[in-house]
Amino acid sequence: MITKSLDHKKIKELSRIIAGCKRVVITCHIAPDGDAVGSSLALCHMLTDLGKEVHVVTPDMFAQNLFYLPGAKDIVIYTRYSDFAIQLINDADLIFCLDYNAIKRVDKLGSHILDSAAIKVMIDHHLGPEEFPYLTISHPEESSTCILLFKVFCALGLVPLISKNIATCIYTGMMTDTGNFSYNSNKPDIYQAISKLVECGINKDDIYRHIINTSTLSRLRINGYAVSQKMEVFPANRAALITLTRDELNEYDYKKGDTESLVNLPLQLDNVDYSVFLREEENYIKVSMRSKGSFPVNKLCEKFFNGGGHLNAAGGEFDGTMQQCIERFNEAMKYGDTLLKSKK
Repeated sequence: MITKSLDHKKIKELSRIIAGCKRVVITCHIAPDGDAVGSSLALCHMLTDLGKEVHVVTPDMFAQNLFYLPGAKDIVIYTRYSDFAIQLINDADLIFCLDYNAIKRVDKLGSHILDSAAIKVMIDHHLGPEEFPYLTISHPEESSTCILLFKVFCALGLVPLISKNIATCIYTGMMTDTGNFSYNSNKPDIYQAISKLVECGINKDDIYRHIINTSTLSRLRINGYAVSQKMEVFPANRAALITLTRDELNEYDYKKGDTESLVNLPLQLDNVDYSVFLREEENYIKVSMRSKGSFPVNKLCEKFFNGGGHLNAAGGEFDGTMQQCIERFNEAMKYGDTLLKSKK
């Protein structure tokens, strides 16, 4: 059964909590990706259909291609509407924490969530969840929060209520958090879920076209520049590195989401087992890593970049300059050599 991994005592408690709430706020991590936005909107649609007053509040703007998702235009973005977002959190009697395991992952929203008297429920698939929520449903073995949410819906008996809109949001998160099912995606229950989502009316091809194959001129240009001018390949280490400074991002009129799948591109090379992308933000360097096979990029992120994630997809942050971050990458690559040797 697809729900066998869930703790059904927790599911029963979640059912009780949902039945007793009226005003719900759904939150996700900073720089929301397809899984964060998809799971948030899927839960929003479901709870709205159950008669609840629901708002999705994100810490900042999400990628432009995710505006395709039903309900995306109603999301309250804290960096744009901070007073309204804070008021919603203060008025809520239930707050969901989706696709993040630590309060720092919601940036400035964190203190408002902690100060709220609302019940907090975490549904997430990252390692090491913090203990601030009242109820935590954490399954790091899952490839995305969206498939975990789908299993929660199943366990709650809500499958008959999964509309096309809900299914579209869930599928988007499942697809984007597995690189279109190219990593962390070899479990049968993923495809059992997809089968059900197709029955609910989704158009897989249409979702792929909107989320993956729809671009902007600036996105095409910045990705072309990154691959042609900024990609370094280290065949002896079976690694690749792409870096983009803030000046370079500004030159190409970068917008959030423009480099979403850039880190995956070097993995097309036969002599690359893992790829690292360093993007300079205002106060830190954002680190993204992807790998193929059994190379554990989560270990590199945990050890060198204050982050973590999954075997083939992980991320972190570096507090310093781009050059200092590149030097840290060089250290990480030496550690990566030992991991490669251990796999032989």
